[in-house]
Amino acid sequence: MQRRDFMTAGALAALGATLPGAAWAQSAYPTRPVRLIVPFPPGGPTDIMGRTAAKAMGDQLGQQFVVENKAGAGGNIGTDAVAKSAPDGYTVGLSAISSLAIAPHLYGSVPFNVEKDFVPISWWAPRLARWS
Repeated sequence: MQRRDFMTAGALAALGATLPGAAWAQSAYPTRPVRLIVPFPPGGPTDIMGRTAAKAMGDQLGQQFVVENKAGAGGNIGTDAVAKSAPDGYTVGLSAISSLAIAPHLYGSVPFNVEKDFVPISWWAPRLARWS
């Protein structure tokens, strides 16, 4: 590659990086309260973690996160509610190994498909500590 071609390619790359992208035209998220479904009863460790995460995410994003407990069937009822919600980002689920990894193998069938019905937004809960 000649020096002139290299300089031209570099200039075009720099110019492309400064142009506004289509993603900038999107509205801010979230524009309304977000529902955080905790598939376990209130007062337990998962609920406490969910409420702590909801407060941290709400403070960071400037929108309220409403915690909704849907207990039962080892977390399967709440997990199913998350799976059947609209995929618009306004329903978030907090889950545990019991409903995502154990239940599909323990029961004959569950009303959700872990691989197809969910998109992970966080792999490690302690990352939320940086938001507080």
